[in-house]
Amino acid sequence: FRRVLFRSLDLHPHWWKLTLPGASLVASLVLTIYAWTRGDSVGDKALKYIALVLLVICIGWMIVRYTKWATTYFVVTSDRVIFREGVFRRDGVQIPLERVNNVNFQQTFFERILGAGDLLIESGGEDGHQRFSDIKHPDRVTNVIHEAMEDNDNRARGGSAGREVDVADQLERLEALLERGTITE
Repeated sequence: FRRVLFRSLDLHPHWWKLTLPGASLVASLVLTIYAWTRGDSVGDKALKYIALVLLVICIGWMIVRYTKWATTYFVVTSDRVIFREGVFRRDGVQIPLERVNNVNFQQTFFERILGAGDLLIESGGEDGHQRFSDIKHPDRVTNVIHEAMEDNDNRARGGSAGREVDVADQLERLEALLERGTITE
């Protein structure tokens, strides 16, 4: 029997990554509306076209940033931590849970307010350290990784040593994954 692999955590980067291009897009839209409601003097015509060019640049920046955000994944499974990013060129890291030595997170005061931060995973791999930026609730993610490591160790030892299987807890986790759309019925 092969154990069914399910994602216990599946995240995109924090929405904070979209705020700068989003704010620029809104500001350029306001400037464009203002410029196109003004008169038809030579200076006003120049302002109209400059505002329009700026709006197109901001729209492009937002599309590029959103596409990068939407194609970046941080996943913790029952066997490994997976990070994938990229649209045309894909980069990724897979760290088996049995090779993870330490998991640290770092948040500035502002990041704590937003619920974002950085994770540093130390592993026995070639690179040794992997830093993942703009992770949603890195303190919770750290706990999920430690729980997955413990479950992985228990499976490797041939059972649930010292930990009973709680069916209700497993059903709640599966229901949460179903609500997020990570799994289907």
